[in-house]
Amino acid sequence: MLVTTELQTDPIRVSSYRCDAGPGARPFTEMHSDYSVSYVRKGSFGYRARGNAYELVAGSVLVGCPGDEYVCTHDHHMCGDECLAFHLSPGFVDLIGGDRRIWRTGGLPPLPELMVLGELAQVAAEGQSDAGLDELGMWFASRFVEVVEGRSKPTPQSAAARDRRRAVDAAMWIDANSHDDIGLEGAASEAGLSSFHFLRLFSQVLGVTPHQYLVRSRLRHAARLLADDDRPVTDVAFDVGFADLSNFVRTFHRAAGVSPRGFRQAAKGDRKIFQDRLAALLNDDRLIHPSSRKSSPCTTTSD
Repeated sequence: MLVTTELQTDPIRVSSYRCDAGPGARPFTEMHSDYSVSYVRKGSFGYRARGNAYELVAGSVLVGCPGDEYVCTHDHHMCGDECLAFHLSPGFVDLIGGDRRIWRTGGLPPLPELMVLGELAQVAAEGQSDAGLDELGMWFASRFVEVVEGRSKPTPQSAAARDRRRAVDAAMWIDANSHDDIGLEGAASEAGLSSFHFLRLFSQVLGVTPHQYLVRSRLRHAARLLADDDRPVTDVAFDVGFADLSNFVRTFHRAAGVSPRGFRQAAKGDRKIFQDRLAALLNDDRLIHPSSRKSSPCTTTSD
């Protein structure tokens, strides 16, 4: 495992992780030492924590809570994986909120609200954006809390190892070909399954439907192009597989909370979006009325 610290400040530490482990690697138990949200940038791996099992692919998020034990497995991919992790101080976690349930989410499937920000943060970590990596990390973490607070906790479904591998391989194929016109039948054929069986299996293992993953992969690639390329927004939309510009703009805005042009401005160092984000946190009712705050997350060790 290669770990690179990209940035460290009092509220947040950002690290890049590159793991070359494959199916032959023996898994071992590790422990989270702090609160963290890690964006899976590349590859896939299994994650086992608190009796639940998750298959994480590009765009997924791994969530860590201090003191929780976990195991990572690498049964389905020969090329390893890469993650960008945001390790958060208890003070910052207290600021953005979230109860114990949220910080013990474990793993999240690819969600558009987080994928586009994860890609922007990755571009900044590579030195290809003028945006502040600490600000992007805070934005990503606070967005994570917002998204999970509005969702029911995902319930991982059991599946045979062969079926899990099929789903992960299919997700990687969809991501690599997301610029093409991919339908359910085509993806199912690639996986060697009937459309119905493929839809059920993919959704069961990864927590999203094949079409949802296709759209989110397109958004992820679009975020990357907007952040490190100057081509027109229209060209970006068509290049990643959207057939309609207005649909792309609407879908991207719903995911990122800003328009594609606003997202590009943020990537080029326009600090207003970060300032507005932090100002919203500081003006949150939970800070104005401390008595209405929930208890600190992860203070109890038993469920």
